Amino acid sequence: MDEQRPHIRPMTLADCDRVSEIRVRGWQHAYRGLVPQPHLDRLGVAADAARRRERFARGDGTVVNLVAERDGRVLGWAALGPYRDGEAYTADAELYAIYVDPEHLGGGIGRALLAAAVKRCPAGARLLLWVLKDNAPARRFYERAGFRADGAQEFFEADGVPVPEVRYVRAPAG
Repeated sequence: MDEQRPHIRPMTLADCDRVSEIRVRGWQHAYRGLVPQPHLDRLGVAADAARRRERFARGDGTVVNLVAERDGRVLGWAALGPYRDGEAYTADAELYAIYVDPEHLGGGIGRALLAAAVKRCPAGARLLLWVLKDNAPARRFYERAGFRADGAQEFFEADGVPVPEVRYVRAPAG
């Protein structure tokens, strides 16, 4: 386990390929057995990176993308912005994603990214997120950071299989 504190900084366009690699490998690692394997096997870094570059280039500043690096190498990524309630945004914030290179799990990168995301929430806003219902390690991670499941549940479909997600919320700081 690497104990050196990661440097957290805003993501740049040049980070998109590495962030996509982390995201795809993160899905394939964390969601094995929770999402149909053929879906995970089809995930591609190049296609994800192309979409990420396009979204990043046309971003309007409402989504904050952060990366964590050690020794100049990006090892984690988080994205947050306004909470999405259907098609509408609310005054609350949402952690859209947080992924750490699977080879560097347990080294404080996820905790540092989450702490940085919490600091970037608007004053008085709750921070909400969705996590796979059966992803026990991720649920423990968020619970240790002060998040609690609030009873809301939704599904996304992967290869025709409904995958349940539960919503977690953290009260505003202070």
